[in-house]
Amino acid sequence: MSNAEKKSTFFGGAAILAVSAILVKVIGAIYRIPLGNILSDEVMGDYNSAYNIYNFFLTISTAGLPVALSKTISEANALGRHNQVQRTFRVAFFTFLTLGLISFFCMTVLAAPMAQVVISNPKAVYCVMALAPSVLCVCVMSAFRGYFQGHFNMMPTGISQVIEAFFKLVVGLALALFLVKVALKPEFGSVGAIIGVSCGSVVALVYILFLFFRDRSRRRRLHATDKPDSSGRILATLLKLAIPITLGSAATSLVTLIDTKLVMSQLQSVYQTVDGLDKAAALDAARGLYGIYSKTMSIYNLPFSMMVPLTACIIPAVSASLARHDHLGAQKVSESALRVGLLLALPMGMGLFALGGPIMGLLFPSIDVSVAGPLLSMLGLASIFVALQLLCNSILQANGMVNLPILAVIIGGVVKVVVNFILVGNPDIRINGAPVGTLCCFIVISALEIFIIRRSIPAPPSFLRAFLKPFVPSAIMAAAAWATYGLLTNFLHFGNALATLGGIGVGVVVYLVLVLALRVISREDLALMPKGDKIAKILRIK
Repeated sequence: MSNAEKKSTFFGGAAILAVSAILVKVIGAIYRIPLGNILSDEVMGDYNSAYNIYNFFLTISTAGLPVALSKTISEANALGRHNQVQRTFRVAFFTFLTLGLISFFCMTVLAAPMAQVVISNPKAVYCVMALAPSVLCVCVMSAFRGYFQGHFNMMPTGISQVIEAFFKLVVGLALALFLVKVALKPEFGSVGAIIGVSCGSVVALVYILFLFFRDRSRRRRLHATDKPDSSGRILATLLKLAIPITLGSAATSLVTLIDTKLVMSQLQSVYQTVDGLDKAAALDAARGLYGIYSKTMSIYNLPFSMMVPLTACIIPAVSASLARHDHLGAQKVSESALRVGLLLALPMGMGLFALGGPIMGLLFPSIDVSVAGPLLSMLGLASIFVALQLLCNSILQANGMVNLPILAVIIGGVVKVVVNFILVGNPDIRINGAPVGTLCCFIVISALEIFIIRRSIPAPPSFLRAFLKPFVPSAIMAAAAWATYGLLTNFLHFGNALATLGGIGVGVVVYLVLVLALRVISREDLALMPKGDKIAKILRIK
């Protein structure tokens, strides 16, 4: 394969994974919003608590190994060592299977103590058990995904991820709706939704197995003569590559898990000691508040999910400039990426801050807006710093710095835990302290990563310039949306739905006009985005 073909294959694969990631995020958003309307606040709290346990085991089992496997297989392929490829895959497969079985055991046999001790929510036990098949299937599937990616074939990974998300949506919503509305078992609605997650994993595994065995006849025609390394040596190589990646990802999942337990236990403690509720009533009250918080989180996740295609473009673009020793070019790409990312994240985050209550009332009509509104508003501000942190991570990775961001995440996680412990345990603040902890966490991580970039990179981007340009139109947009909503509700007496949509519509128009009038974005910025040249031509940006 020529260098040009390799480059084309790489960027094509990155595009496939970026598109599939966007589709998965969109399907996830479509899934979470109706699910939040089907499930009560308490049951939604059970769902989210169990999902945090699932994410932890999934991260430990699959965060680093697929990357290590694809790298090892691609290197062996490049050298024509086809026997090495097959033995590497077998070693990885049995490693994944072992990790999957351990996770499956923990989430079934130990489900009750985990729900009680790890997340302080014993009523989430059946949700934890329902997710156990999914973690096993995804572990096994990760071996095949790593194998295909090592052959520069990203399509099986991308399609299997979309299949997972689609069946989670269809089966999960159908089962949740059936249990709540037909079977009249609302307390098991979260279990039905989670069975959909496991069904999606099973179907995706069947699909990727079909592709693997269909490809078996082609592999058998390869007459390889190379002597593969021992299984022990291959395993050591895989673990050496995988462990640093896993530790970085596991730090975030572990902080989330600790935070879940902390918020639940602090809320229960306040309800028992201050409000005088018994243990069972305090648990239900805490589940209800955590469930409302979970519903706001489903909206909070949307702004920074838009960063996926952009961060996928930053790394190769910056790396290419650095390979040519073009530090000024790398600086320009990094700054453009920051500006484009913040052009997307700032208006969405500030829009959520301005219209937190109306948006929650629009999407979840039965929710207590007096509780949910302030939560979403604070999370809106936090989403800006989450997006900034993702952009900084990509810049650091493109410059070959992968370990320092892990330290920043750990420090930010400690800040989050401390802030939540203090605020959530305060009877006057309670659940309102949780988004403040999230905001503080990502402000700290972003600040640390900006400091690392400015001290370690020869030609760092100007963060102030990248931030200020989009900030001004975003702030004016948020004020316009808020004022429009107030005008429509207080003076014209519109309902919440029409007033919210009106406020969002006015905000979008104001923002676009200001971005163009103030020349916030350039043609070079748009070049980072898919079809950027066409967008620049339509908007007449020079």
